[in-house]
Amino acid sequence: MQQACQEIFPCESSRIWKREKIGERQKADHEALDPPGIRAYLPRGRDTFTRKRRKPEDAVKSTHIPPSPPCPDHLPIAADKPWLAPLAGYSDLSFRLLCREYGAACCCTEMVSAKGLIYESRGTGMLLASLPEDQPLVVQLFGGEEKFLRLAVRELVRAGYRWFDLNMGCSVRKVFRQGAGAGMLGDRENCLACARAMLEEAGPGHVGFKLRLGLDAARPVLPDLALRLADLGAGWISLHPRTAKQGFGGRADWSEIAALAGRLPVPIIASGDLFTAEDGMRCLAETGAAAVMYARGALRRPTVFADHAALCRGGSPAEPCPPALRRMLLRHLALAGKVYPGRDQTPRMRGILCSYVRGLPGSRAMREALCRCGQWDGLFAIIDEYLPPQENDPA
Repeated sequence: MQQACQEIFPCESSRIWKREKIGERQKADHEALDPPGIRAYLPRGRDTFTRKRRKPEDAVKSTHIPPSPPCPDHLPIAADKPWLAPLAGYSDLSFRLLCREYGAACCCTEMVSAKGLIYESRGTGMLLASLPEDQPLVVQLFGGEEKFLRLAVRELVRAGYRWFDLNMGCSVRKVFRQGAGAGMLGDRENCLACARAMLEEAGPGHVGFKLRLGLDAARPVLPDLALRLADLGAGWISLHPRTAKQGFGGRADWSEIAALAGRLPVPIIASGDLFTAEDGMRCLAETGAAAVMYARGALRRPTVFADHAALCRGGSPAEPCPPALRRMLLRHLALAGKVYPGRDQTPRMRGILCSYVRGLPGSRAMREALCRCGQWDGLFAIIDEYLPPQENDPA
């Protein structure tokens, strides 16, 4: 895994060398100041010494997992049923509810660490927060260890969750170097072992898998890995047709989706470079994918789902206008205040609101004001200043 990480991120080798050297110096300092014989009688603090961790099976406590609302028996996978992709740091409950109001047929949670869930990592429960109107919902897990993924799905099933996705596509460095996300693609047998464990706990057809083309162009994993996952009982495959090394650079190769769609016995959900509803419809026509999954397109304009529905009906997307943008911003703020009462959502909402207005004429001043805003009420004042209510506008 370390070698693969250095190949995908060349600068990683120097970071690894520095971490090893720092670790050696810290170990020498600890032994000089606190000989091992004495250390055995001292309490093991989080900061000073290595904490003795519990075994995974002893750490499981489902009490920190919020119960799931009733889940549907089937997921909507069709050309006119667009999905919201998991977006780390963005696709929380309030954002999912907003996208559903605009027509998202199915939503995924933010990435949830299987190990973090088992060890009750702070904040993991918030990632799973949901409501009856937030259905159908797919819980996306990440992690490269079979035992943690198995235990995580087992506990989630006990709490009422039914639909899951394993992230094998995230190319972010801190995820990749753990052997999770796209880092899993370097070991196909481990991918299959993790998939088998999740399917045994959730049941055939209740787990999907998010894939990329491979670690890089020289190490592709398709179609072999996708076909083997389907044989294990995968419910669907979602494909971002870039390699891990590409990240989000270059262009998504939709021809790879088309090639895989013709061979897979399960639905394939297309992802990658779907910034507008027109992109989504073109991708469906060119690839034969069963459905599309909007990620950055939804982050820029949650109305992409309404636009998608309009195109499926043979109509045209609504033209963006200041009153519609104002209503969307205020609606998201209202949802965030409703589902997270008593929690300061100002820092999180600043970034999301900036993404909504980025690229619009004259938006730079508004984005600068949002970035400086430190109070919840200030967000509303900024919206009133730069997007004032118009006559006959209810917002």
